[in-house]
Amino acid sequence: MQRSPSATDAPDAIVHVVDDDPDMCDVMADLLASVGLSTRTYGSAESYLAASKPDLPSCLVLDVHLAGASGLELQRQLLDTGALTPIVFISGHGDVAMSVRALRAGAVTFLSKPFEGDALIDAVREGIERDARARVQRREQQQMERLHARLTPREREVLAGVVAGHSNKCIGRELGITEVTVKLHRSHVMRKLGVTTLAELVRLAEKHRAAHASGG
Repeated sequence: MQRSPSATDAPDAIVHVVDDDPDMCDVMADLLASVGLSTRTYGSAESYLAASKPDLPSCLVLDVHLAGASGLELQRQLLDTGALTPIVFISGHGDVAMSVRALRAGAVTFLSKPFEGDALIDAVREGIERDARARVQRREQQQMERLHARLTPREREVLAGVVAGHSNKCIGRELGITEVTVKLHRSHVMRKLGVTTLAELVRLAEKHRAAHASGG
């Protein structure tokens, strides 16, 4: 039941549609294809989990009521495994409690059948944009982690003092080293982190600190 882009396509995003109604899958796939979105369709949560997926910004259109594991159960499984694909829920028998549960767990939106085609398209595009932004942030964080790992313990201490706004003299006094040595360590830190100004150094260090503070 899986619908894939043709071999000549080079999609920059993918939409996964999970619904146990084949006709509904086809309708949604055709609708999304009409605005240039590549889709793959699945008849169950299990088939979605078992499928290999391209490493592209994506969105999951997910029916709440499925044969086998429900859409909400699939959402929970994905969250438990750290999968972060944004989800657009659809349902012909939804209720307020169900939609609140889905949205609290991070869903983009909850659409009740029958829904307007534009509503689905807008929600899917929002999901793809969310995922694209999250991917950029994860790549930046990974790059910062790699760069930060190259610093020696002393260089990290100097960096902490610089970010705190302390002078070279103050940092040297706190660490028991000379001001010249502080300047040398700071120069090494800037070279390793790929920055050329103090402002860039502080911004990069603050992004690294903020990501760790938020659990990123």
